[in-house]
Amino acid sequence: MLIINSLLFGVGLAMDAFSVSVANGLSEPNMKPGKMSIVAGCYAFFQFAMPMIGWVMVHTIIAIFGGLRRAIPWVGFILLLFIGGKMIIETLADIKKEKALKAKGITPVEEEEKPVLGFGLLVVQGIATSIDALSVGLTVADYHVTTALVSSIIIAVVTFILCILGLKLGKFVGKGLGKYACIVGGGVLIGIGIEILIKGLFF
Repeated sequence: MLIINSLLFGVGLAMDAFSVSVANGLSEPNMKPGKMSIVAGCYAFFQFAMPMIGWVMVHTIIAIFGGLRRAIPWVGFILLLFIGGKMIIETLADIKKEKALKAKGITPVEEEEKPVLGFGLLVVQGIATSIDALSVGLTVADYHVTTALVSSIIIAVVTFILCILGLKLGKFVGKGLGKYACIVGGGVLIGIGIEILIKGLFF
């Protein structure tokens, strides 16, 4: 039952990370396999860490955790809204600049593609997509620490696999969208943020 429950937790908790992975694949269709593993590994790490942090908080400062729980959906929403909005605004600015140059008869210089997803942004995404996993600490509160650790590891493995699949799917679609892939990716992130907020407040 531990394995089955952990697998189900993993799939449920990894859905946001999977969706963000698709958005990242859209925004960076030429992402190398090594970076894909790092991205998926980062999401998996946070999905592993958050339930354990929740477990520790339940067993130490449950009163504070109760208050923090109400803020969890807002944190995820604000972080993803900021990231997605920034991606859209910057991409629209680049497209506008390119069109202005073409209108003047100037051919825009093709710049070398820069990675959209830096380390800092990756960490923020990892926190935003896994923060709701803190609540799993309540669900596994009666587990022994070793059992909780095993459950968190299973959740992390499931997350890693799903995120790799999400990145590959996003890359496949993103290659056909060109510059507009970042706009789509940013919109996906904002949508995920809204979904996290609604799910946290009403369900």
